[in-house]
Amino acid sequence: MPVARPELSDSRVIAHVDMDCFYVQVEQRKQQSLRGQPTAVVQYNSWQGGGLIAVSYEARKFGVKRSMRGDEAKQVCPEIHLVQVPVARGKADLNTYRNAGSEVVSILSRRGRCERASIDEVYLDLTIAAEAMLADNPPECLETVSEEVVKSHVLGLEEVCSDARENVRHWLTRSDASRRDKLLACGAFIVAELRLQVLEETEFTCSAGIAHNKMLAKLASGMNKPAQQTVVPFSSISKLLGTLPIKKMKQLGGKLGTSLQIDLCVNTVGDLLQFSEEKLQEYYGVNTGSWLWNTARGISGEEVKERLLPNSHGSGKTFPGPRALKTVASVEKWLSELCEELSERLQSDLEQNKRIAHTLTLHAHAYKSNDADSFKKFPSKSCPLRYGTSKIKEDALSLFQAGLREYLGLYNVKISGNQNSGWGITGLSVSASKIVAIPSGTRSIMNYFHNQEETCPQVKLSSEKLIQDAPLVSPSEVNSLESGGHLTLQSVEPWIACREENEESKYSMPLDRQKENKDMCKEKGMPTISRYFQSQHSGSLLKVEHASTSKLSESSSLSDHQSELPEENSPARGESGVDAHLSSQIKLKRPAWSYGIDEIDQDVLNELPKQIQEEVHAWLRPQKRPNTVKRDLGITRYFLPAKDK
Repeated sequence: MPVARPELSDSRVIAHVDMDCFYVQVEQRKQQSLRGQPTAVVQYNSWQGGGLIAVSYEARKFGVKRSMRGDEAKQVCPEIHLVQVPVARGKADLNTYRNAGSEVVSILSRRGRCERASIDEVYLDLTIAAEAMLADNPPECLETVSEEVVKSHVLGLEEVCSDARENVRHWLTRSDASRRDKLLACGAFIVAELRLQVLEETEFTCSAGIAHNKMLAKLASGMNKPAQQTVVPFSSISKLLGTLPIKKMKQLGGKLGTSLQIDLCVNTVGDLLQFSEEKLQEYYGVNTGSWLWNTARGISGEEVKERLLPNSHGSGKTFPGPRALKTVASVEKWLSELCEELSERLQSDLEQNKRIAHTLTLHAHAYKSNDADSFKKFPSKSCPLRYGTSKIKEDALSLFQAGLREYLGLYNVKISGNQNSGWGITGLSVSASKIVAIPSGTRSIMNYFHNQEETCPQVKLSSEKLIQDAPLVSPSEVNSLESGGHLTLQSVEPWIACREENEESKYSMPLDRQKENKDMCKEKGMPTISRYFQSQHSGSLLKVEHASTSKLSESSSLSDHQSELPEENSPARGESGVDAHLSSQIKLKRPAWSYGIDEIDQDVLNELPKQIQEEVHAWLRPQKRPNTVKRDLGITRYFLPAKDK
């Protein structure tokens, strides 16, 4: 049911841009010889010449209508050119028209918030652009006004002279106009400029409506076609709606509009003005009643949503008359085709726009030939969407079987491929919805390293140098790595994050972790895996200070620890007291790594760049402990690999 939304401001500038017989224009751009000729685009189904889905204005002059078949159109207009819509998988392929629509959207979105409503229509919120123009370069101060702007149609325009364009010019450049009308005038200038840009860059013409809300702009865009624009001032709203048939209003073309005609004898939108808001609420509920009351007065608070991409993807096909599908096997065949197309579009959306869909829905139109309940609708079914053509096919078939059992009243009966109980499917479609952008930073490890050579400078360090430079690891961190015996993606995530210098490519992680990684990335000379071994918490490192005062203060406690060390690891004679003390602390707090490269999850390791693999090898190679310790190495001897003998 409609939702009542009061207007947040009566000074908004909203435009609705509608392409002129768009499918025909796309075909005329491909075949220049069709320009200026009566042309129509017909469905792939060639029965009786195919159904017309778009008719050029040249053909309309001869009386050709969209409701006709191709053969009928030729009888009315023998010179008409019939162009068949592209076909793929036995059904219409609209990708050519979708892509052409995207060209137009990219141009229109340059001046304001843009909402793509369909393949060939767009809403624009130009309020900010209009206010900026009114402040910096108001229409009354312009020396010249383009011809495209003065061709505008202004509803309720007062004639000050016999020249219609001069009347428009006068209305647009009035200095005594209200702020609302001045903003609409600025909107007319902006839309005219955008329409010219669309024509120059795409060769397509379009029409537009400019008003204070989406409802009025939509009504106005179709009033003067093709290649024209219509402005709806606030003072002319009652004139626009007073004689408008109730069925022409959006959301009133169905049951609600029929109820208004039958129950309240309402035939035009203006007829609603005779009913109070309370009376309408009494008949249709609080929300719908308020919406009807607002609609009669041209009030609508529906906002233009920032959307350049479609809300959903769908693929469907109709099977009229004798072509109705009457077995599950035939339905499965067509579901396979529909799901394959849907999967391709989802994958393209994922790659190009970084968006994923979450819900798969199946719709069908059916009939029962041997049941009085033949008017019963086939129930739509939905489930979580799984990416992959085979998974989508499997889920769609399960949804259909569940819907068919419910439609036939056979809730616990398994329906086989060729079983039929007098039913037929005349329409079938699958759609993907709840499409959202992938959260920033959510990527696989392979995507992270893609083109890493170009984006991040590599610093080559030898294995020995790497081990020497590495700080100590806290016992808890070492144990967490050794407990599973494998190096995992989770264990390398922190130092992977540190390698990133582009803010947009960060991994998704808690804010406190992100802050720590930013701080780590600021350190110079540590662009390798050794960052991982930098402590994540200040308390987890054994800090080494070589100040002479610390040596004296610590020397007194060395004897307490030396007795606990094995003989082979006890400090050599003459070695500094601090080194000896730290040697004992390392032995106590950091167990030696005891597993080799063959124990690491090789699949994880293979995803890393070659340089990183070498560093991992260097860290994890088995280390042989010498029987004797050189006095001049100090603490670094615990990190150096043993030399081959």
